[in-house]
Amino acid sequence: MTDELTDRVTVDFEPLGRRARVARGATLLEAARQAGVGLNAVCGGAGTCGTCRVRVVSGQVSPPTAAEQESLAEGFRLACQACALDDVRVDVPPASITAPQRAQIEGRERPVELDPAVHSFDVAPDPPSLTDLRADATRLREALEEQHGVTVNRCDHGALCQLPALLREHGWNARLVIRDGEVIAVAPAGTSPLGLAVDIGTTKVAAYLVDLESGETLAAAGVMNPQIAYGEDVMARIAYAMDGEDQARELQRVLAEGLNDLACKLCAQAERDSVEIVEAVLVGNTCMHHLVLGLPVEQLGLAPYVAALAYPYDVKAQELGLRFAPGAYVHLLPNIAGFVGADHVSMLLAAGIHETGEVAVGLDIGTNTEISLAANGRLLSCSCASGPAFEGAHIRDGMRAAPGAVEWVRLADGRVEYQTIDDAPPVGICGSGVLDAVAELRKIGVIKPNGAMNPDGHPRVRGTGAHTEFVLVPAGERGALRDVVVTRKDVNEIQLAKAAIRAGVDVLLEEAGLEEQQIERVVVAGAFGTYLDVGSAVAVGMFPSLPRERFVQVGNAAGIGAKLVLMSRRARTMTQDIARRVEYVELTTHPHFVEVYTMALMLP
Repeated sequence: MTDELTDRVTVDFEPLGRRARVARGATLLEAARQAGVGLNAVCGGAGTCGTCRVRVVSGQVSPPTAAEQESLAEGFRLACQACALDDVRVDVPPASITAPQRAQIEGRERPVELDPAVHSFDVAPDPPSLTDLRADATRLREALEEQHGVTVNRCDHGALCQLPALLREHGWNARLVIRDGEVIAVAPAGTSPLGLAVDIGTTKVAAYLVDLESGETLAAAGVMNPQIAYGEDVMARIAYAMDGEDQARELQRVLAEGLNDLACKLCAQAERDSVEIVEAVLVGNTCMHHLVLGLPVEQLGLAPYVAALAYPYDVKAQELGLRFAPGAYVHLLPNIAGFVGADHVSMLLAAGIHETGEVAVGLDIGTNTEISLAANGRLLSCSCASGPAFEGAHIRDGMRAAPGAVEWVRLADGRVEYQTIDDAPPVGICGSGVLDAVAELRKIGVIKPNGAMNPDGHPRVRGTGAHTEFVLVPAGERGALRDVVVTRKDVNEIQLAKAAIRAGVDVLLEEAGLEEQQIERVVVAGAFGTYLDVGSAVAVGMFPSLPRERFVQVGNAAGIGAKLVLMSRRARTMTQDIARRVEYVELTTHPHFVEVYTMALMLP
């Protein structure tokens, strides 16, 4: 119903059953964000990617723009371009939704001595009387010193507000959680404090709930980064934040709310409450680090890409909008430089690359890929914009790693063999599937070294020139509703992504004066790095041509590193040493990067 007084309209999203009241003239994408509908918006709403397609069922929207011509031919509008002029009902196709996808939370654990930044003590002060009128806080402080020999010099205001009622409800027995001489939380005696370790990726967020007394991981889960509705990559989100202070605050708010929801989900699994979380460790690339803190990001979008903050940082959780214990702290690891951020420091810690005597390469593959080379006592790092192709973006039938995505491909004796996630009917292809397909098509000669397709290379090749494509799954096969294809443009997207990664490795080798055959170990981390086939990555030239046994896939090493820092002050100190040791190499200004990158575009 149109509200004439406020000039607002209703947008209904079907079949999701979500609706939003927005100002007349707001885009359908803005309405989707308000309604909590996760529409794909790879370009952040600029109208260039075509991923936010919806079908207008009823109601009046603005005339089509030039960016929508391709979508119009198929009966769709782009949500970022179409504005609601009246009450509108739209149909959202499955391909336009940021579907729940397989999140990588597992990783190789390494032993650590349990010594968190917080410690807890049970205290039992004498109750007050007419002859003992000491204040509750004084009574507790003196009991703590007398019973445990521990001195505190301050108490968080929120914890202090909870203190009187808790003492009286629990018979003058309480547990105090102490951090650097400050009482940050009070709880019933015997309650173990909780910690939260979070890896904030550009696309995904992985979190671990830890009992800080036992070191046990009580629950772990991964979700999509809610900021993805504002842009697929960091540059799109930086551009959105630069539109104004309200937009920048919105990015921080949606991420904080996403972390709150995730914390509640984990605590429910452990039959605990998120207000029992007293310490959190967050890691992410430099942009994610700044966005969660609400720091300016404009300077990250322009050369020389300088961070506002690089050293380790502690902040009260409530200042970030996180609903944990009243005095809970959030610790953020140091950034290195450019977009090589705290998540890469965390990955290096977990994988132990910084302390190996080998010539080792560490890659944390994602929308932004960070690379490190350890050699001869040096630790060199760089960051490359590998882009979202490995998440299925910019791929004709690409999708994230959700049910129905083709994730594995092999071509043998003229047959096309493939596997979908959850064995669901094929609906698209995710990053690992596209990588496999390109590698397999190159092996049998369908794809040439420059990425062009040979129209006579296989019966499933159709089209000519730039419009050539390979039919991976014909419509009707295994319940597929339409053809799933790999196009010439898809191959080009993989070439761009793999070339960025390979060029980063080669530039670091050049800086260290080494050849690729001298690499003794390649550590592959990250969600995509976990599921990719190393043989396919070598076949397309993304990884150096080394024996398979030199490659190690370690899962979400950044998340595991965050958990180590949560549990160990020594590990926390080690991250500072790692960040200080790293020699950052800026690829965009390296004299040989363009040449190396151009060569890496070719398929071997």
